[in-house]
Amino acid sequence: MGYSVKASYNNRVVKSVFATQYQELQALLRQLRLDAGYTQAELAKRLGQPQSFVSKYESGERRLDLVELRQICEAVGISLREFVRRFEASL
Repeated sequence: MGYSVKASYNNRVVKSVFATQYQELQALLRQLRLDAGYTQAELAKRLGQPQSFVSKYESGERRLDLVELRQICEAVGISLREFVRRFEASL
């Protein structure tokens, strides 16, 4: 004897209250890479990561922790403090 499980899912997409801020963060990260003159592959190599790492955080598929963000800042030649200042100014 088996049990039948019927799931009903609401098809609406709930957007994060932070969606705009994440979009600004992604845009800033991409712009900093471009300003530094790096392709995704070149930046990834400097970080010791695969190109998909950069692609995923720039597209929002992956979030970064503070240590990773600091490493990215160093790789593109700005301080974490300057990054935060620019991010805050973009909001």
